[in-house]
Amino acid sequence: MTNSQEIMVSICCITYNQKEYIRDALEGFLRQKTDFAYEVLIHDDASVDGTAAIIEEYAGRFPDVIKPILQKENQYSKGLTNVSGTFNFPRAKGKYIAMCEGDDYWTSTDKLQRQVDFLEAHEDCSLVFHSARIEVQGRAFTEHKMRPYRRSREVSQKEIIDKTCGYPTASLMFRTRMVKELPDFYVQAPIADIPLQLMAADRGWAYYMDKPMCVYRLGGAESWTTLMKQGDYEGKQREYARAMKKMYEGFDRESGGRFHETVDHAIRRLYYLTQVNRRKFSVILARENRDLYRELNFRTRFFIRFESRLPKAYGCLQAWFHRIGRKKV
Repeated sequence: MTNSQEIMVSICCITYNQKEYIRDALEGFLRQKTDFAYEVLIHDDASVDGTAAIIEEYAGRFPDVIKPILQKENQYSKGLTNVSGTFNFPRAKGKYIAMCEGDDYWTSTDKLQRQVDFLEAHEDCSLVFHSARIEVQGRAFTEHKMRPYRRSREVSQKEIIDKTCGYPTASLMFRTRMVKELPDFYVQAPIADIPLQLMAADRGWAYYMDKPMCVYRLGGAESWTTLMKQGDYEGKQREYARAMKKMYEGFDRESGGRFHETVDHAIRRLYYLTQVNRRKFSVILARENRDLYRELNFRTRFFIRFESRLPKAYGCLQAWFHRIGRKKV
């Protein structure tokens, strides 16, 4: 790439205390084989573990590609949750934006080319995403892949809004013009990926590529999922459900109520999943929620049944599992 080339893709990456992972993310960016130029917009939120030094090293080696913002004061602790929208999206020069957080990474060297080729050929498509391999940090009962659908296909607007499985953040690519003016429901949301998907749904259909072209790391020390489990987990889940309901309602207003019934069902599903996280079995197993229960994967349903029927045995198994995990660390 040269300075004279027009940027086609702006890769937007946010990091915080991800020293052990950030090289994988950066190398995944730099290994992309494309017939266009791209840039890496990376924002580090005042890491204290050496992440910023690694970013500076790469920026020094690839100054035309890697363009960092290295904060001296943590913005999240000051109440700023909209980091990408505040610091990365406004400086994006590309026609498209590709997302990847600093603890995830790309495994396919033609990921960007595949997604750009599709969006260039389909002007009415607002979002392209793909499956991911899950890499667990520590020990946990979980799936080993994030595969929203069983084959490559178009995804309708309603499916994007009310989906049974999340989309890997590191797989998302959309048109930059979509985020040049951000609605309140995005700015105020507790997480960034779902409101981005809602914004895309308001503009058109999506396309899913059934190929695992990235890795989603689960259980990292500074990940949103891990931090959510610390402290008052019950309270955090209640607040998350409240904030996400407000976000969906904001989207409903922004989209003129065109997807009102779909949004209502998405709110119901999200609330149900927070009850699953909190192990509220009276809600999880209620007759009126059987449709949502059937959507859970087999592993989750198995452990719900196990814990609800044999809580002491489940507790003993969980304690043993954690002891084994500590011994192997």
